[in-house]
Amino acid sequence: MSAPSSTERGPGSGELVRLVAGREISTRLRDKNFLVGLGVTILLLLGLLFFQVLMSSGSDERRLGIVGDGSAVAAAVEAQGEAVGVDVTVVELDDEDAARAAVEAGEVDGALLASGPAPELLLRDRSPTMEAVVNAAVAGIAVAEQLAEAGVDLAAVPEVEVTALSGEDDEAEQEQVLVAIIGVVLLYGLLIMFGQFIAQGVVEEKSSRVVELLLATMRPWQLLAGKIIGLGVLGLAQIVIIGVIGVAGALAFDLVAVPGDLVGTVVSVVLWFVLGYAFYAAIFAMAASLVSRQEDLGSVLTPMILLLVVGFFIGLQAASDPAGTMAVVTSYVPGLSPLVMPVRQAAGEVAVWEIAVAVVIMLVAIVAAVRIGGRIYAGALLRTSGKTRLREALEAGRG
Repeated sequence: MSAPSSTERGPGSGELVRLVAGREISTRLRDKNFLVGLGVTILLLLGLLFFQVLMSSGSDERRLGIVGDGSAVAAAVEAQGEAVGVDVTVVELDDEDAARAAVEAGEVDGALLASGPAPELLLRDRSPTMEAVVNAAVAGIAVAEQLAEAGVDLAAVPEVEVTALSGEDDEAEQEQVLVAIIGVVLLYGLLIMFGQFIAQGVVEEKSSRVVELLLATMRPWQLLAGKIIGLGVLGLAQIVIIGVIGVAGALAFDLVAVPGDLVGTVVSVVLWFVLGYAFYAAIFAMAASLVSRQEDLGSVLTPMILLLVVGFFIGLQAASDPAGTMAVVTSYVPGLSPLVMPVRQAAGEVAVWEIAVAVVIMLVAIVAAVRIGGRIYAGALLRTSGKTRLREALEAGRG
């Protein structure tokens, strides 16, 4: 009897994995809860961006009318306002009557009569901020004129050079840490959500005996790989979509001081999601294969969820103390590092070699989780009566 031709053979391993992955993707894309969750997350992100826009647009703005030749005064007032964080807009007025009318009507916050022997500031109500800005500007002009009359060369006055001893721009650093914290919150939620998707799918297939039909045409590792890859593609797509929307919104509304740092922080969070997902997906699937009912999932998933919760809170704590002992140590611990290291990286407290070591340790842990988890998954998948012991699943997986 002749051997079957290549066209008569069943699909290869890669094709089977792609089929399972495609099935997982299509199933979740038809799930209204999944789509609603993604929509809500995007709306929350847009709401946060809108809130930041409102906060940034709430800067102190004042309008000052000037009567007389006030070009020098106008420049000095604007410069002084910028120095103290007040946006002063100068409006030229024809005379004192026009100035009083503009102040009374609220068209300007104040009016400076600069044409007389002594400058006079008209205010509808006392304003310490406006008074301080105008007084400092007028005083600066007067001092400069007196020094010039005395023959002092003002151009020779040295400009003070400012050097930040920390070597970091505080505003940019705070933005990076904030983005990293938001990313860690998102990463934490996605790891739990997609881990539970995998676990629920495994138990559903076991309880409905669908897994017996699937394993008649493929091996356990192919089924596991398809599930992990399919849901992983969805999770990666979701976090990338959210990241792109967040970065685009922040750049469009000019909410960041250093755009390059923002993009770098988002990319870091996305890459750590890939590592974290690969690790947790394997152990969530392994744990779920030990039970046959959805009601029993909580007992086997609790340790992994607790590990995620611990990593989440340590990651938040690392934002205020990125060089602390707990943050440094846990940034190398598999399962915790994806939630801690991005925050430390954003705070600028991590050397390149530290990131490399954490990634290598995480990759080793992923390989171990896939190998051991895959063996337990294979050994427990067909045991549909009650809860399977871990040792029994390992021994069955060796066979």
